[in-house]
Order: sequence, then C-alpha cells, then structure tokens
Amino acid sequence: GMNDTKEQKENEILEMKSKMQFVLPISLTIFILMMWDISTKFWSIVPILPIPMGIFNIISMVLATVVLFWIGQPFLQGVVRFMRYRVANMDTLIGIGTLAAYLYSVIIVLLPELRTYLKLPEYTYFDVTIVVIGFIVLGKYLEARSKLRTGEAIEKLIGLQAKTALIFVDGKEKEIAISEVKIGDIVIVKPGSKIPVDGVIVEGYSSVDEAMITGEPIPVDKKVGDSVVGATINRQGSFKFQTTKIGNDTFLSQIIKMVSDAQGSRAPIQAIADRVSSIFVPIVLIIAFLSLIVWIIVGGYTIGFASAVSYGLMSFVGVLVIACPCALGLATPTAIIVGVGKGAQNGILIKNAEALEMLSKVNTVVVDKTGTITKGKPEVTDIVILDNSFDENKIVKIAASVENKSEHPLAEAVVVYSKDKKIVLEEVSDFQSLEGVGVKAKMGGSLVYIHKPSGEEKNDIKIKELQSQGKTVIVVEIDSKKVGLIALADILKEETKDAISDLHKKGIKVIMLTGDNHLAASYIAKQAGIDDLMSEVMPEEKSGKIKELQDSGLIVAMVGDGVNDAPALAQADVGIAMGTGTDVAIESAGITLLHGDMSKLVKAVKLSKMTMRGIRQNLFWAFVYNIVGIPLAAGVFYPIFGWTLNPAFAGLAMAMSSVSVVGNSLRIKSKKL
Repeated sequence: GMNDTKEQKENEILEMKSKMQFVLPISLTIFILMMWDISTKFWSIVPILPIPMGIFNIISMVLATVVLFWIGQPFLQGVVRFMRYRVANMDTLIGIGTLAAYLYSVIIVLLPELRTYLKLPEYTYFDVTIVVIGFIVLGKYLEARSKLRTGEAIEKLIGLQAKTALIFVDGKEKEIAISEVKIGDIVIVKPGSKIPVDGVIVEGYSSVDEAMITGEPIPVDKKVGDSVVGATINRQGSFKFQTTKIGNDTFLSQIIKMVSDAQGSRAPIQAIADRVSSIFVPIVLIIAFLSLIVWIIVGGYTIGFASAVSYGLMSFVGVLVIACPCALGLATPTAIIVGVGKGAQNGILIKNAEALEMLSKVNTVVVDKTGTITKGKPEVTDIVILDNSFDENKIVKIAASVENKSEHPLAEAVVVYSKDKKIVLEEVSDFQSLEGVGVKAKMGGSLVYIHKPSGEEKNDIKIKELQSQGKTVIVVEIDSKKVGLIALADILKEETKDAISDLHKKGIKVIMLTGDNHLAASYIAKQAGIDDLMSEVMPEEKSGKIKELQDSGLIVAMVGDGVNDAPALAQADVGIAMGTGTDVAIESAGITLLHGDMSKLVKAVKLSKMTMRGIRQNLFWAFVYNIVGIPLAAGVFYPIFGWTLNPAFAGLAMAMSSVSVVGNSLRIKSKKL
C-alpha cells in the first residue's frame, strides 16, 4: 500500500533486485539457446550443443524448479487465489501458463514410460517457465522503481520548523528547544528569524513573510493583537508574542498531518493489464479444457486413444503456455520509462509513474493563483496622476528615489519599474521607514511621504476601483499634497492565457482556487480565461475543496507552488508543482514543471496521453501473438494442415512480442510534444 514506510518499500525493491539478478542471466541464456534451437529447426543449422537431450532436460528442470517455486511464488499464489475465490489477474495468467508448462515437462523427464506409451515427443517447456518469469520479474522491478512514492514531502515539512525558540523569562532572554515551548510562553522574535510556533503579538510590530502559508508574495504587516504562525519568516521589526498553539496543534503540524492523510487515502490505479487478464484467463482455461476433451473424443475415433490423449495433452498445455504473454510485464514499464525520460527533456519532472498514468484521465485542472498562473511578485500596473503639474515619469522618479532605500517588496517593484523606464533616480536624505505605514524622506528640499491609503482615502473611488482589481495601492505625497497613486499587482505569467485555452481545447475544465478576496480573484480569473473560481479559501480548506470535486465524479489535477498547497497536491488525483515553488509543494506532487511554466502543463497532458496510448498498443502487441497462437495450439489447424504448436513456435511468439513491445515504447521518444 501507499502507507508502507520508505524503508519497507526500498527493502522490497532491493529484494526484487536480488531475485532479478539471479533470474535474468538464466532467462537470457535459455532465451538465446531457445532462439538457437528454433533456428536449427527452421534452417537445419548443425546443432551447436553437444549435450544429449536427456541431460539438457535435467539441467533445465532443476533451474525451472528454482525459478518457479522461489521467484514465481506470487504467480503461484495467483493460481491458488483463482481456485479459491475465482478472481484472476495478470499473476494468475502467468501462474497457470508457467505451472502447466512445468508440470507437463516434469512428466516428460521423470516418467519416460508414460511418455512413450502416450507417444509424446521429447520436447520440454522448461525454457518457457524460466524465460516468462524472468521477463515478468524484470518488468515488475522496473515498475516498482518508477512508483517509489517516498515520504519526502513530510520530511521537508518537518525541516521547515524552527529548531529553537528565544523565550522571555523573568526579564531575561533564554534559548530553548522548540519541544520545550509551553502554551502561554512569551517568545521574542528578532528581524530575519523564523517564528517558532503559533501565537499572538503582545509587544512590537513588524512585517512577516507568510508566503510559505498563503502563497502571497507581499509581507503582511503585524501589530499587537495580530496572530502569527510558526515557520513563517519575520522581516524588519522585532516583537514579542504569546504562544497559543504548540507541538501537533500548530498550523504547520496540521498541514503535515493533512499531507500524510491525503497520501494514504488515494486508491492506486488498477493496472490495465490486470483488467485484460481478468477476462482473458477464464476464456483461455475454457479453450484449453475444450481442446483436451475434443481431441480425446474426436481423436479417439480417428487416430486411436493413445495418440488422441497425447495430442490432447499437448494441446491443453500448448494453449496455456502460448496464452501466457511474456511481454505483458514489459508493456507498462517500458512505455513509462521512455515517457518519464521524454518528460525530463521537456522540463517536466515525473516523480511517480502513477501521476503520469492518471494525468491522461484528468478532466478538471485546479490552479492556485499566486506563483502558479501569476508571476508571484508584485509589479507596477497603473500610475494615476492626481496633480497635473506632474507627469507619470516624475511621479515614478520621486517614488523610486525614496523607495530605493526601503527593503519592502512593493518598494523593490517600484524601483524595478523605474529602471525599466530608464529613469535616473535622485539622492534623498533623512530616510525613515514607518513600520506598517510607509516611508518618508527629503528630496530636493521637499518632504516626500509614500504610504498605504488610510482614513478618508480608503473611500476614494479611484483607489477602490484599483483595489477591486486585486491591486495594492500606494499614495505619493509631496509636502502634504497628494500628487499620484501607484498601483501594483501580481500579474499573469505570459504563457498562462494560452495554456488555459489549450487545456480547454482538450476538453479540460480549469478552476482557480485561492485565498484571495473574491473581487481581486475574479479580475485575474477573467483575464486568464478561467471557467470557475473558488476564492477566499483558507489553506486548510484547500484539500477539502479538491475532495468535493472528486466526490462529484471529477478526476482532478491540482497545480500549486506553496506549502499551503501541499495537502491539496497530495489529495488530487495528480499533484503538479511549479518548479519555482517551495520544496514541500514539489515533494507532495507527482509531477513538477520546471521554471514554473504553465505551457509545460499542456505538454505534460499530451505526454501522458501519448504514454498511455503506448501502453495500450504494447498490451495489444503483448497479446496478439498469443491470440494467434491459441487456435494453433488447440489443434484447430491439425485436420487441415497437420499443424500443431511446437515449443519452438511458443518461443518465437515470446521473442517477437517482447521485441515489438520494446520497439513500440521507443517510438514515444521520437514523437513531438
């Protein structure tokens, strides 16, 4: 299951690897001998093996016994399960074929009198048992490796926690381990440090970078009475806060719990190969028994009882052997390995194969706003002139010259904008930063004051209009006179619109999920051409929203980039992280898009459909030789042409189907995304 620890899974894979290292050389050797043997039959080349048939059979029998009962255990269990509960899967199919080949061959080698009485040829099918199991085990090993879901997301989340806290006791500072912090302790937070646990500010003010939780790039101003969350990062000021939640109750711990719950609750995909096998197995068994009975009844009259039983048995075993597709195990993993490799070349990192399989079925894509469809950092969008003696460039010049001294991301955005406009900045003096309000400085004899709208200004029509578009507004004043407004917003990435319309063309619905207020979110959603909007969603509600969509029967991919998206990424049928996002988001997701490029999402969908098509074609190739071989093995052509299945043909079918499957998987490489 998904909940096995990383160690268990890794041990399982190591065990598979050691089995594979044992069985593969044997299988390949026998496979080559089989091919050689076939060629001698078809082209009468001198047989190269000076070993008498009898000795060769005994060596084969020993090897086949070890391979079937040690390595082939899961397949034999599949046969037992089928007998007890009547359920068949791929393992049952392999088990029945290899067991029939084995038992028939043992009779040939150990009971020569019976063999001569029944006029059975000296052929054995041990090679079939060995080669089929070898190839299938190789396939299973490759598949298990591609599906190693580890708990790395959880490890990364735990790594976000602060290790120690500075508490204030009896008028002194004291550093203690995070596990020793108690509820009600007063914690001191210095500039640039991590806030250790959740609490409420009791003294001081600051701006806090909560991007990890909310995904919002602009730091949040905090004052006395505001709550702070553990693992977020304090920017400028220093403050004291009283702890309200510690240990497993903190916001971060809740997210950790949600991620692990979501990872455990997802049902793994039932392999296509198993679905095919469940229908195929009963049909094959019926054909095998029918051919045995028909041979004995019809043959009894025409060619005598002993010969009829001989042909009947050969047909019975032949049908079971030829029906067992050697290439079945390779069908899925080879396509996936090629698909994953192709993804990597295109900046799509696929962490687990299931995500690649699921993505082809997705009909709804849920996108986070900040950093996913938008750039994730503020840019200047509008400049409003309030005093006609100023033009835009002058307002920018004044604002940027002052903001150049500040470290606030909004200030940075204004300075970057002035550089793009090639505006030369002036020196300012007496710079002061007013925590949570704005900045002041002297410039050419005037006092410049840049601040957030306050008091009456909040009702200003122009300011309200800009804010309704999700923009942040700052006011520029010179000597107490308002001269302009600068609006900033997190704007859409260039490729977002095209990517969303491409998804629509593929019949995929796109929904935006964000903590932003409804007005701002719908403005962005309209710009991007998004169908549906879920706004004002708290981080802890995100995975619940995904589950609601899933419960209504949709297959959902979630695209996100923040820690707050981690539970939703784990809950979705496919989690897709932006490569520019946090490590945690990347670890919770099955697929990562490098450079956070939305157009890669469309490519990823194409790739998954291509890979799944490859898998289906592979299954066709894995079965086609076998289906053609079944009537031959059953003896349908005997009355007309005198053809029966000889083991050489069974071997050839195995070789052809394996080569076709691998060849078909490699075709994925050359296709254009």
